[in-house]
Amino acid sequence: MSAQPSVGASAAPRSADELRLERTFEGILATRMAGLEFLNPRLRVAALGFRDWRGLRLGALVTPWCINLMLMDGAAEALPPVRQGDAHPWAFPSGVYGFMAHTEADVGTYHQCSLFSPVTEFASQEDAEQAAHAALEALLQAPQPAPVAGPARLSRRGLLTGG
Repeated sequence: MSAQPSVGASAAPRSADELRLERTFEGILATRMAGLEFLNPRLRVAALGFRDWRGLRLGALVTPWCINLMLMDGAAEALPPVRQGDAHPWAFPSGVYGFMAHTEADVGTYHQCSLFSPVTEFASQEDAEQAAHAALEALLQAPQPAPVAGPARLSRRGLLTGG
């Protein structure tokens, strides 16, 4: 497994929630997803980079079928009520993204934003985890304004010849 890059918010130690998330999705892999052709056999279930964000838990989930950004209830806040399968807009420094509401018995309600699905292009678990960490880092970074170009400088000859 690759080392976690430093991302704006502080990364907390793995919690019981993240471990339960992994166990739940390992169960989904073994039952609902078993035998599907689009699974990437080089990938396994991994909850990554979870940290506190606005009272919630924000992180990423890598599976053999997808990589998602995840929002879960935190110690200070609960996710807003959203019907299962409906999208909820979340504003991050990098922009506003729609996260779909889902519920699993052992995890409860969570919101997910798909990054990759399927994940057949990833050659290794390390590659998938690096992509997930990079997405988390980008999510929490405000976009940088494009540099403003100064006026074009043309010589007299360039002005007359267009070059």
